[in-house]
Amino acid sequence: MTIVVMGVSGSGKSTVASALAAAIGGGYIDADDLHPPSNVAKMAAGVPLTDDDRMPWLRLVGAALAGPVEERPVTVVACSALRRIYRDVLRDAASRAFFVQLDADPALLVTRLRARTAHFMPATLLASQLATLEPLDPDESGIVIDAAAPLDDIVALATAAWHESGRV
Repeated sequence: MTIVVMGVSGSGKSTVASALAAAIGGGYIDADDLHPPSNVAKMAAGVPLTDDDRMPWLRLVGAALAGPVEERPVTVVACSALRRIYRDVLRDAASRAFFVQLDADPALLVTRLRARTAHFMPATLLASQLATLEPLDPDESGIVIDAAAPLDDIVALATAAWHESGRV
């Protein structure tokens, strides 16, 4: 089983995915850790990634989802998964994936990004990510949650929606 916590940079994917994994006893993967150095260098230089940059990375994320994470029955991954075609790549590896889309006001996202000190993604790329984002379609298994909500509330909402989805 896989839960993908998705959204643009600054939405809280890593924080939420880590807390969600701990709450449900799942394994945790941060997809940012799987970016090749060329992608990291591009983003750090303020250059948005293209589909050609993202697809090999998404296949790496999918491969990580297909394998066991600490032999836990559920894997929670923090991954931008901004477009449906990106989510399709992840579903190819984990067909029963459940998506938790973190949605936030751009002003909140900018505030969060400016407060970061140890991340390669600059706030200047937020606009390109917002332009790329394709929200979950009604036929995609998942939930959209306000990223401004308290962490415990987000985890509770995500857990309840995942249980209700029948993908547990």
